[in-house]
Amino acid sequence: MNNCNKYARQYFLPQGNYTDWIAKDRIEQAPIWCSVDLRDGNQALVIPMSLEEKLDFFVHLCKLGFKEIEVGFPAASETEYRFCREIIERDLIPDDVTIQVLTQSREHIIQKTFEAIRGAKHAIVHLYNSTSVAQREQVFKKNKEEIVKIATFGAELCKAYREKEEGDIRFEYSPESFTGTEPEFAAEICNEVISIWNPTPEDKVIINLPVTVSHSMPHVYASQVEYMCKNLKNRENLIISLHPHNDRGCAVADSEMGLLAGGDRIEGTLFGNGERTGNVDIITLALNMYSQGVDPGLDFSDLPAITEVYERVTGMHVYERQPYSGKLVFAAFSGSHQDAIAKGMKWREEKGGVWNVPYLPIDPSDVGRVYEADVIRINSQSGKGGIGYILETQYNHVLPPKMREMFGYHVKSISDHEHRELKPQEVYEIFTRDFVNLTDRIEVGKVSYTEENENVKAKVTIRFGNGEQTLSAIGNGSLDAVSNALKEVTGKDYTLQSYTQHALEGKSSSKAASYVSIEMGARTYWGVGIDSDIVMASVRALVSAVNEMLAEE
Repeated sequence: MNNCNKYARQYFLPQGNYTDWIAKDRIEQAPIWCSVDLRDGNQALVIPMSLEEKLDFFVHLCKLGFKEIEVGFPAASETEYRFCREIIERDLIPDDVTIQVLTQSREHIIQKTFEAIRGAKHAIVHLYNSTSVAQREQVFKKNKEEIVKIATFGAELCKAYREKEEGDIRFEYSPESFTGTEPEFAAEICNEVISIWNPTPEDKVIINLPVTVSHSMPHVYASQVEYMCKNLKNRENLIISLHPHNDRGCAVADSEMGLLAGGDRIEGTLFGNGERTGNVDIITLALNMYSQGVDPGLDFSDLPAITEVYERVTGMHVYERQPYSGKLVFAAFSGSHQDAIAKGMKWREEKGGVWNVPYLPIDPSDVGRVYEADVIRINSQSGKGGIGYILETQYNHVLPPKMREMFGYHVKSISDHEHRELKPQEVYEIFTRDFVNLTDRIEVGKVSYTEENENVKAKVTIRFGNGEQTLSAIGNGSLDAVSNALKEVTGKDYTLQSYTQHALEGKSSSKAASYVSIEMGARTYWGVGIDSDIVMASVRALVSAVNEMLAEE
């Protein structure tokens, strides 16, 4: 491996002495646990859970003792929204359980989020925006001040919407990609949000410090957490939450050291399910505490049953060597190991005392076990960027930004309703079927153009309904002239809104792709045209958009 010199540190170690956590050797009490299986875990599945599967999993999480459960991103899809409404309207949320919902700092998403939790007795609205150097420079192309404004805009909106609602609604804020953010800036943006929400002993605010992508060794994260604990306003009225991902395989260590450094709360998933290498595995983290005599406050006494539910609703498989949970973790194939365990079990029968059996960190029977010798994919959670990326890299279609957003929602809706993953070929088939060279309601045949003063006159043959006619129309260009002919035939006074084009294969002999949008009332309709003639491609795109408009009627 000869390319290691292209990598460099992407984290920031706080300046000063933030190492008080080093003197501690154990976690004395369990944190507040928040399961994000139904949101962070669900969005990472090849096929996200159905409504009934999410309901089944939610009930099971409550049974395990979780008092805070992030149930989804209600504005992401209809399934997400319906699930939130189902558990509220069917009164499935125990009185001592708080549901949590995620939202971006955008008004229509925040509005939808508050609609989703209406009627819940206890809820947490979790606001986030990215703050790291990489995200600021590469993704959002915004400076620090602009990033702060995103956060404060959302915080103000959440506060305003909460005032209109009943029920116990609390707030959480995440500077997403925290570990790639300068500690001073992370504290600054969090403090701005804290000032808006003004937490009190009765209305504490959760500040979540996610290891969105793991960049450092765990002790660095611990120092970052300690820095935040010492530099956030109103610390006594804050709950410091940790949300580690496992890119470096350090999520459990990050969590444990982060708790030593002042963290109060953990967001994670069962078996570590989550994006890329996953979130922190709450089962491992909790049972690590249990193995040192700390009651985790969660009931993992029947891991085989938990595994069965998890595998059934997620379609995932629990690895045979998964700590505590895997089928082989209490097995010993080595003769010397088997011998030592047997002697240790006999010793315990005779002597009693604390658990200290060789090779077995905990008693398998405590978790319902017995000693035995014995990639870009597209689904309802996808974003417009991923869908656009597939069309561009595999099929050479560079959609205009607004069409890319519209098509992204269109594909997500199909995946959501069919409840399955869509392959790239299927995405392309949806694109061509629903937007390219449409002629089912109206079709343009021959077109010829002449100049008339400073305008263009088009002679167009149009098939519409059961008849065909040829008429002439004048416009400020060839596309505008054809558009005026279509308006005359259909009687629709739409507005030609935008038009872009490019070569499909990047060479002069290739076909051209054109993208046209028209506006009628409050609706925008898109069409795509493909033809060897660039002018005709634009006409086909316009006709496709008009067909979309007529189809809706």
